[in-house]
Amino acid sequence: MSKTEERVDPAPNGVPQSGRVAGPVAPPRVSARRRRPGVIALSLALIAAGGAGVAVLLLQVGNRTDVVTVVRDVQVGQVLTEDDLGKASVALDPAVKAVQADNLESVVGKRAAVELKPGSLLAPSQVTKDNLVKAGEQLVPIGLEPKQIPATALVPGQKVQLVHVPAQGSTDTGEKSDAAPQTIDGRVVKASSAAPGTGIVVVDVATSATDGPTAATWVAAGTLRLVLAAPDGG
Repeated sequence: MSKTEERVDPAPNGVPQSGRVAGPVAPPRVSARRRRPGVIALSLALIAAGGAGVAVLLLQVGNRTDVVTVVRDVQVGQVLTEDDLGKASVALDPAVKAVQADNLESVVGKRAAVELKPGSLLAPSQVTKDNLVKAGEQLVPIGLEPKQIPATALVPGQKVQLVHVPAQGSTDTGEKSDAAPQTIDGRVVKASSAAPGTGIVVVDVATSATDGPTAATWVAAGTLRLVLAAPDGG
């Protein structure tokens, strides 16, 4: 009959204690996890969806359009040259209308219908093949003080009327008159920014060649006023 070995361990107070020597402890058995087909299928679906999202994002980033840009200041009515224009590749929103880079040659030689600034995209509506001052017309510059400027912005092509406003309650001869004031039809070609200090805006108005000298006389005498005409069909 075998004897069980005993091991004597010192107690905290220095007195030996007897006890059995423990044998080797077997590690706990770890059971393998059961495979769940549903979890695996969900994981594969998420991976596939993530891959599809990345693919869509890459397509959107790569969907760029070559367009025409403005590289230097161009005044209203100025003829566009290749030196005024450049090209850029941008992610273009479908709502934004811009001249395609392949059509750059089609806008060279046309006139700027509005003032163009460097760094902007060129839109088809910003160029015209027509002269802003047509045959049989004259250009009359009109200086407007801040109180005379309409709240509606003046833009090229806008129809206006030039109104002769003599001294209140009298004609140029000093006689009383209830007659309607003289008017001249015109069209805005360009409106400058307000001058620093004075706020005066200079508006270039195209009128018929016969009315141009009369309008210039009214401007010089300070008896001209500019009013917006109703749009066509209004």
